Amino acid sequence: MKDISDKIDIIIENAHFFNWAPYLDEAQEIYNKFPDYYSVIIPFFYTYLEELIRSNTSQYGREILDKNGKEKYRITGVKLIELAIKENPTNQEMITELNNLKKYFEPSTIFDSGNNRNSTLHGYMHPRFWTEDSFRELIDDIARFSKFSNF
Repeated sequence: MKDISDKIDIIIENAHFFNWAPYLDEAQEIYNKFPDYYSVIIPFFYTYLEELIRSNTSQYGREILDKNGKEKYRITGVKLIELAIKENPTNQEMITELNNLKKYFEPSTIFDSGNNRNSTLHGYMHPRFWTEDSFRELIDDIARFSKFSNF
């Protein structure tokens, strides 16, 4: 449990102080008190991961409007990762990490294990089937990518 808590500390240290740090702290407290409840906080960490990636794109921190002035949907998932890669072409270390993160945004099928954001978002895989190993891997990947935070 200590190693996960240490990695969440890294995530908190690099998070937006007002928008994310308090909630990440709460998620860490939940995990520390109830380590078997990791499946309760997995969707939150997927959401945070996507916003962390977005902080490295032109879509972060601004409204996206179409030509008629209506709000457009922000891109998500693999397309968001591709935008971050396109907009940061000289940062090879970040690009390597972004390519590693694609595994969390691939569409789910009935044949996969469902350990990605799409499974969470669409409810394909019931939380009781998520594993602690997949949670640990997610936290490890977020902590490793946190140094690229642009909040």
